[in-house]
Amino acid sequence: MSGVHVDRDACILCGACIDACPFGAIEIEESQLIITDDCRLCGACIEACPQGALSMEESRGAGAVDPDDYTDVLVFVEQDAGRIHPVSYEMIGKGLELARSLGQKLHCIIAGDGIEEQAADLLYYGVDTVYVYDDPALRCYRAEPYTAVVCELVQDIRPNIMLIGATHVGRSLAPRVATRLRTGLTADCTSLDVRENGELVQTRPAFGGNVMARIITPNHRPQMATVRYKVMERAKRVDNPHGAVIKRTPTSELTSGIEILDIVEAATEASIAEADIIVAVGRGACNERCLALATELAKKLGGVVGASRPVVEQGILSHTQQVGLSGRTVRPKLYVACGISGAVQHVAGMQGSDYIIAINKDRQAPIFEVADLAVVGDVNEVLPHLIELIGGRGGHGNRSAS
Repeated sequence: MSGVHVDRDACILCGACIDACPFGAIEIEESQLIITDDCRLCGACIEACPQGALSMEESRGAGAVDPDDYTDVLVFVEQDAGRIHPVSYEMIGKGLELARSLGQKLHCIIAGDGIEEQAADLLYYGVDTVYVYDDPALRCYRAEPYTAVVCELVQDIRPNIMLIGATHVGRSLAPRVATRLRTGLTADCTSLDVRENGELVQTRPAFGGNVMARIITPNHRPQMATVRYKVMERAKRVDNPHGAVIKRTPTSELTSGIEILDIVEAATEASIAEADIIVAVGRGACNERCLALATELAKKLGGVVGASRPVVEQGILSHTQQVGLSGRTVRPKLYVACGISGAVQHVAGMQGSDYIIAINKDRQAPIFEVADLAVVGDVNEVLPHLIELIGGRGGHGNRSAS
């Protein structure tokens, strides 16, 4: 088991770690520092100790490997009917950044049927190697065949880091792969960084958003993380690709307990994640008049209406309009937050916006910490003035977010 180790000789019982612990898991008994069972291994005490008397100790359990045997970064590229999911390009962008920091290479794996052209196109995003599994059994996502080919490749090339988009497919695939490979997995990361020793620092909100947990996987490989759409920067297309496409044939039979009888194309609807302009309403603006004003403002700006979680839970707006960790992650050019306090879960879903305007009558609202323009006032009074200033110049394509 992992735990916090106390160097009794170095500890001076100053109490700095006790004050820093968010879980009250540190006590002094009989002139000794005691770490109780309430410890959640967040590491806050280690950072706070002025003597360096605290450290994280790890014990290698079942499935532990030698990290030095693993190198490079691998990205799972999701495709559906030959269309690559946009989150894959974001994973490639972050993968390139991590690989360059370590002086390593970036590889991709793509599986499907008749996808050689899509695989070749990935090279134009700076990828070193694209591994392709092209087989009729992989035409549509099914957990067993996809898990088999991904695990097969990982066992062959031994990547240090593996990234997967936190889509419906990714959330099904990633835990299966991690379980089979006996490694760790951090879901819905908001930030990824690497240390010089190759350890991936995976940051995500924990304990209801009260703590931003930094998670590492020191003894198992690959280090796996899923990241939601619109959280990372998309990879830039390059003019002169340098990588190679390698076709692979599955060594195991691609069987599944699921039989696909027919495929029906789902009705497409505009996703809030793709919107360039979003006017979002929170608990402080969910009355009928505020909603009407927000809708009118969004229409004039050529944008869409979003919502915080309380508004959706009250049944006022739909879940497809929810912004935040339990809804959609967005990166619009302009985000107008109306009556939104700025809970961690909501901010994590919109802080990548190019320009944020926050309207709230509470001067201490956390949303102002991420806003480019803070408007202290009642939404009922501020929105009519904004609408009047915009006048008839709205309409999609007639105004820019700048």
